[in-house]
Amino acid sequence: MHGTVLCKDDVPLVYMEDVGRHNAVDKVAGWMHVNSECSEDKILYTTGRLTSEMVIKTALMGIPILVSRSGFTAWGADLAKDLGMTLIGRLRGKRFLCLSGSERLIWDVEVSQSEKTTTSNIIEPKSS
Repeated sequence: MHGTVLCKDDVPLVYMEDVGRHNAVDKVAGWMHVNSECSEDKILYTTGRLTSEMVIKTALMGIPILVSRSGFTAWGADLAKDLGMTLIGRLRGKRFLCLSGSERLIWDVEVSQSEKTTTSNIIEPKSS
């Protein structure tokens, strides 16, 4: 089962599930359409892999930030960079890989001695 959450800042707006990762994203897209929800200030979190198809789908929805707990493909990362999207993979707790668009992140550099290898603690989109 895959899940997808649409967020504004750190507030979840809608959560959808489906056996297919693309179907879960499509359900969020449908919800956005029915509710006339703008996309420019949103974050899309999915449990699925960040492939080129997932990046294209998110870009067509107009969402600038795509995040997943799962891995990614090189083509997906390259495409996100070319499109100016922020792509974050392997999000687990306080750790993640920012593959493109790091300029949208606010980095928390205050870490304890034991966490010196951690590159960041908090993800927050910059206000426009």
